[in-house]
Amino acid sequence: MKHKVLCGLDRVGAADRLLKGRRVGLMTNQTGIDSRFRSAIDRIAARYRLTALFAVEHGIRGDAQAGESYETRPDPVTGAPVYAVYGKTRRLTADMLDAFDVLVFDMQDVGARFYTYLYALSFAMEECARAGKPVVVLDRVNPLGGERVEGTVLSARFASYVGMYPLPTRYGLTIGEYALWVKNRLRLDLDLTVVPLRGWKRAYYLDDLAIPWVAPSPNCATFHAALVYPGCCVFEGVNVSEGRGTTLPFEYIGAPWIDARALEKRMAARSLPGLHFRAAYFTPTFSKYAGAPCAGVQVHVTDRNAACVTEGALTLLDEIRAMHGDCLQWHCNAPGDYFIDKLLGDDGYRLGRHDAHSLLAAHADARAAFTEERKAFLLYE
Repeated sequence: MKHKVLCGLDRVGAADRLLKGRRVGLMTNQTGIDSRFRSAIDRIAARYRLTALFAVEHGIRGDAQAGESYETRPDPVTGAPVYAVYGKTRRLTADMLDAFDVLVFDMQDVGARFYTYLYALSFAMEECARAGKPVVVLDRVNPLGGERVEGTVLSARFASYVGMYPLPTRYGLTIGEYALWVKNRLRLDLDLTVVPLRGWKRAYYLDDLAIPWVAPSPNCATFHAALVYPGCCVFEGVNVSEGRGTTLPFEYIGAPWIDARALEKRMAARSLPGLHFRAAYFTPTFSKYAGAPCAGVQVHVTDRNAACVTEGALTLLDEIRAMHGDCLQWHCNAPGDYFIDKLLGDDGYRLGRHDAHSLLAAHADARAAFTEERKAFLLYE
């Protein structure tokens, strides 16, 4: 039987004393829905005085692809201005701050350090702290559960909008717990309120729950995509397709120059617990290799409690590097600015100082330290 969980939006009345009679700004997107599929925009507008909306990556309705920018415009339903905080500016400006008295945040993330929604929230918290404006976070589940911590821990040298703070790749916090951790980490003098979940436990994954689910972004539409995303997102840093432009983004990994069957055999020989890598063939309709037949693997999680997807994806990259080192390239935004270093929070893998196993081993102490640090901010058992 699936477990019934109420999200922060279901329990928004708990914040009445903070929101009633005040101008409310709302940072949300298509994922902001309650257990009856009502949007946060509609619920906040009906109950409070909604005076501003803030759209992050993918837009207020989830209709923008990764990296697309957009302009400020009025919301066609409520008439409230929709301010873009992705693109030209990622921080609340003075004009934006003047548009509200209290900011509400309600968005679903996927539990991986790369997700830009995390930094939209923390940047907003910083600006609200400076302006003396309170923030209310309506909590949502972590679809990957709240127990596992895995991957690399970001070094400050590689801070970017896909990783700002020393978080592990998979950090096991809800968005509300993350907000509490960030407030402490940045020492913010901020009036922060988290409206907690009801009925959620750390052991619960998304498919354990009887809750409505809306894709957090166009290329992470399913639970399985979210499950492999903390590992397979690393392929955004190389000239290997991460499956964008197919029906299985982050599950398909490949390129026109990969020998799929040989790769499948090499991954089978690795015997990684809880993971299977099946030879697969696909043709992306957009993004890398659009229109070109690709060969590689589909990543299957056969036992999520045993699987370490960050190790699995890096091991897959190890094998592709060993097989096709003459073809593999690192994406570079500018000289010396390698995207994979930002994703991993470490340049040791690209520079050949580490393979998958040694890189994760090198981060073991930092993961343990974070696991201990986060205990002070956990809201659920």
